[in-house]
Amino acid sequence: MARPIDRRDFLRLTGAAVAAPAVPRGTSSVAAAAEGAKDTFKLAIGQLGLWAVEAPRLGQRAGIFGKHGLALEILGTAGGGETLQAVISGAADITVGIGTAAVLRAYAKGAPVRVIGANFTGAGDLYWYVRADSPLKSLNDATEKTTIAYSANGSSSHNVVLALVHELGVKAQPTATGTGPATLTQVMSGQIDIGWGAPPVGLKELQQGQIHVLANGNDVPALRNQTVRVDMVNADVMQKRNDAVLRFVRAYRETLDWMFSDPEAIRIYAEIANIPVEQAALIRDKFQTKDAMRNDRISDIDGAMADAVKLKFLDKPLTRDQLADLIRIPPV
Repeated sequence: MARPIDRRDFLRLTGAAVAAPAVPRGTSSVAAAAEGAKDTFKLAIGQLGLWAVEAPRLGQRAGIFGKHGLALEILGTAGGGETLQAVISGAADITVGIGTAAVLRAYAKGAPVRVIGANFTGAGDLYWYVRADSPLKSLNDATEKTTIAYSANGSSSHNVVLALVHELGVKAQPTATGTGPATLTQVMSGQIDIGWGAPPVGLKELQQGQIHVLANGNDVPALRNQTVRVDMVNADVMQKRNDAVLRFVRAYRETLDWMFSDPEAIRIYAEIANIPVEQAALIRDKFQTKDAMRNDRISDIDGAMADAVKLKFLDKPLTRDQLADLIRIPPV
């Protein structure tokens, strides 16, 4: 395992900025300080801008986390191993939306991690695309020289790409390309043949006919009903600050309810993601739905472990005792 990075190392390597705690409109920073969040959590989140991982930023902006006595410092990462390493090393306390297979592997190797929620079930929000002028019309046209993108090792996009190659027989070379926007740039400049994306990344280019979608994650049958991303906390943080972690989960779930019931959530998300409100609503309704983002249960953990073994993320499935130790999702 690589040398653990401290917080300063993490910020320097990723170029991430610590987001100051946001407050609801009409609330001054002085008033917010007076209300006084007693506990602060550092969150490392890959692929910021995706609706499915924006509950912390949106909930903080709406004052929900503050109501539960919490303030959040949010660090953006490129996903996968970078996010995992931040939590393992203590540079961050919590992450949301990290690949299930990566968490299983980290725990099996002794990493101090615990799962506190499901983040996304199914893989239909992830898609793979080419430039409109590409000779590739389907994944079946790919060859061993074709490059197919994923964000970072251990990410859910990595898991899907490996499944496309090993389970569906796609002939392509998996290649780490970083964030969705970075991948789009590499595809449009001809550096990568098949890019990966998740809304809102690429929606504008798709609507303008600049790119063509070849597949999405649900083309892998085993992933359609599987929880592919989870929310995770450092085990030491959970042990020492269990009450605060429980309040985080409660605030997170309250935020999810608000995100899918209040039009203001879509307006704020559109502002954060710098996209039209209509496009933000499309993402919520068609790609990253409330049912897919249900937080209180993990679906098909046995299938997730079997796939992790098949794709070399795990040597063998975790035992029931290990799963009980790893998965600490609070009841509703």
